[in-house]
Amino acid sequence: MFKTRSAAATACRGGHVRVNGVAVKPAHQIKPGDEIRVRVHGVERIVVVERVIAKRVGAAVAAECLIDKSPPPPAPEIVAALPRRDRGSGRPTKRERRETDRLQGRTPS
Repeated sequence: MFKTRSAAATACRGGHVRVNGVAVKPAHQIKPGDEIRVRVHGVERIVVVERVIAKRVGAAVAAECLIDKSPPPPAPEIVAALPRRDRGSGRPTKRERRETDRLQGRTPS
């Protein structure tokens, strides 16, 4: 799910990795049947551990030990329709926030 072990450890320390609904530290031991939820680049991935590997292996072998239950990514048409702000343009105004919420289908609270 991560390219490097250090990236995975950083995500754990940041609270982006949950095992069975609980935020975990990098050294947490997993067992078959555990559900792991990881937030990577704003997308949540959900996997269930099928079996545990005793030593380090390649990504292809590691992928065989997981069952991916992640929701499908949003359609490209939906992603393209979302408004994008220029980087460094500051905080959105109240009107811009309302327009964004309306386009994303969120109701005001």
